[in-house]
Amino acid sequence: MENGARRVRLPYGRGWQEAVLPASARRETLRPAENPSLADPASAIRAALQQPLSAAPLHLTRARRAAIAINDNTRPTPHDVLLPPLLEALHTAGLAAQDIHLYLAGGTHRPMSAREIEAMLPREIVSRYPIHSHDSQDADQLIHLGMTKRGTPILCNAAYLNAELRLVVGILAPHQFMGFGGGVKGAAIGLAGNETIHHNHALMLEEGAEMGRFSGNPAREDVEEIGARIGIHFVLNVTLNNERGITQVFAGEPQAVMHTAIPQLKARFLTRVTEPFDLMLASPGGHPKDLNLYQAQKGLYHASRVTKEGPTGALLICAACPDGSGSLAYENWLSEQQPRTQEEVLQRFHEQPFRVGPHKAFQIAREATRMRVIWVTQLPADLCRRGLLKTAPSLQSAIDRITPQLPASPRVGVMPLANDTIAEVSNE
Repeated sequence: MENGARRVRLPYGRGWQEAVLPASARRETLRPAENPSLADPASAIRAALQQPLSAAPLHLTRARRAAIAINDNTRPTPHDVLLPPLLEALHTAGLAAQDIHLYLAGGTHRPMSAREIEAMLPREIVSRYPIHSHDSQDADQLIHLGMTKRGTPILCNAAYLNAELRLVVGILAPHQFMGFGGGVKGAAIGLAGNETIHHNHALMLEEGAEMGRFSGNPAREDVEEIGARIGIHFVLNVTLNNERGITQVFAGEPQAVMHTAIPQLKARFLTRVTEPFDLMLASPGGHPKDLNLYQAQKGLYHASRVTKEGPTGALLICAACPDGSGSLAYENWLSEQQPRTQEEVLQRFHEQPFRVGPHKAFQIAREATRMRVIWVTQLPADLCRRGLLKTAPSLQSAIDRITPQLPASPRVGVMPLANDTIAEVSNE
């Protein structure tokens, strides 16, 4: 293999990590199918809003107050393209700017600062519309709506619930245990209280809670029930390509959107291999997918599904994580428990009630106990030590370290967009 074919380039924060593979390596790159960006995404969004799936067009609404749940800065949501046509439709219906409230739906993520909001949203939106950063720990923000059939307490942002028209804007993409992101999840989890999120996420340990599965997925079905109880009227979801251009637009009633989109999502994001790789080189996808460890772990899991288990399997993950762990609860749990091995992390996690934050320690340990995992990251050394993360200063140094332990002619997988890739071993 020539040097050019051996060169690997993975997204890393807002830049890249580059390295050269051993000459004997047999390389295969796994990524979602490349779909072209829409030539005029704004027009496509307007068309979808005018002819929504199983819902009346927004410009016909008689609501006097609208609430829109939007992603925070841990998602690469193109708010600058999505929001103007949506707001335009609501204005056509007669709503004034002060009657349209935007809710930053980050779930257990910390609330965004004013500076972060200004950096994420267009200036004209920040200056004209009321914007609220949800805090899942603030009981004064929440209202209790009962329990789901799986026993999840439904705590929702009260101000969002009190709007006559409730909308969600976001991205359709794979999710490691919800099946797919999108639909009602942006509000059902993004605007929920901690207790709701803890109980729902505990369902990830149940059979069927897996990536790429919507029907029969206990975690996702719980989310759908929460969304129905909240009464989410309308969603605007898009898919993005590898360059983060908008490729498809889905708008309308939440269930109709998901059932229309999922077959297309599976066709695009699913990739199969006949056997697991000796060495996997992965990136969550760069900023903001590797903004923090909380988000980057998703790429670790996705890549692990096609990496050889045992002492001969190795996974190198490039995740800058400039915002640290992204979870104070995760860090506090590590400080309280002081685990000495990843096996001990698994044991202690299973001995305690499920909590969001510590569940990231469990997810990281799950992979680290099945194969060798090395992180190329900017995470503080102390956090890596407490989290038992094995690290390397660069992708090249990690490859050089692991190469002597690989087979003579290793199969090497490369996943540059791991958070958005559904990879599985299959002989079909």
